[in-house]
Amino acid sequence: MTDDALIHDPDGGLPRLLRIMQRLRDPATGCPWDIEQDFASIAPYTIEEAYEVADAIERQDWPELEGELGDLLLQVVYHAQIAQEAGHFDFASITRNISDKMVARHPHVFGDESRDKSPEQQTVDWERIKAAERAGKAQSGVLDGVAIGLPALLRAVKLQKRAARVGFDWPQVEQVLDKITEESRELVEAQDSLTQTEIEEEFGDLLFVMANLGRHLDIDPEAALRAANAKFTRRFRYIEQQLAVRSSSPAGSDLAEMDTLWNEAKRIEKAGKSQATNT
Repeated sequence: MTDDALIHDPDGGLPRLLRIMQRLRDPATGCPWDIEQDFASIAPYTIEEAYEVADAIERQDWPELEGELGDLLLQVVYHAQIAQEAGHFDFASITRNISDKMVARHPHVFGDESRDKSPEQQTVDWERIKAAERAGKAQSGVLDGVAIGLPALLRAVKLQKRAARVGFDWPQVEQVLDKITEESRELVEAQDSLTQTEIEEEFGDLLFVMANLGRHLDIDPEAALRAANAKFTRRFRYIEQQLAVRSSSPAGSDLAEMDTLWNEAKRIEKAGKSQATNT
């Protein structure tokens, strides 16, 4: 099959996508925008697409998820093409490496280990294998290998989990709550006596401890904050809708009126949840 035939073949699958990316990056005949991109310029799009996948899952929008997964796959193909042009690696080596990794990390599925183990034991075994892999990469530090580019809350949890594995952790949730109280107090006091940079540092300390509390409560802080954002969006839109009925808007309203509508939205949501529970 010729290149043009493959590119226009709706059943061309992954080879079609790889060839499309090659053509987009062709210095002579490709797209000027695509040609000038590099790893660093594409990375923000990769992160954005991953979040859009998570958003579609949270909304349970399966047709949208199909499209978002395609967008995320394109990011992998994009990075692979740039790497191939630079002589680093290619898409085939990416798939080979991840396949080898999955086989090595699941000896209870692909090897001779017993599958008769709890999910907790599987997690312990997984971390043991990952630790051995890090040792093979000369990553001797407990925190080595926790990607700097992760979202800050997610990275905080990963750093804390690593430290906890060697005993650097509060054993009780109450101790974490005490630390939150301490950091909150320091943040309030910082407003009057510290520089903006120092206040920001205190605020970061508080967020870090909040992430630790989430870990102790088995809560993903990223997911919890996404849910809180979604809730805020729903309730504020309700405010806008109700004000529009009154031929008004948030800009033409005041805090007291909007707060009343906010509480009304809360009551409606709670009533809806209660009804769903009882049916």
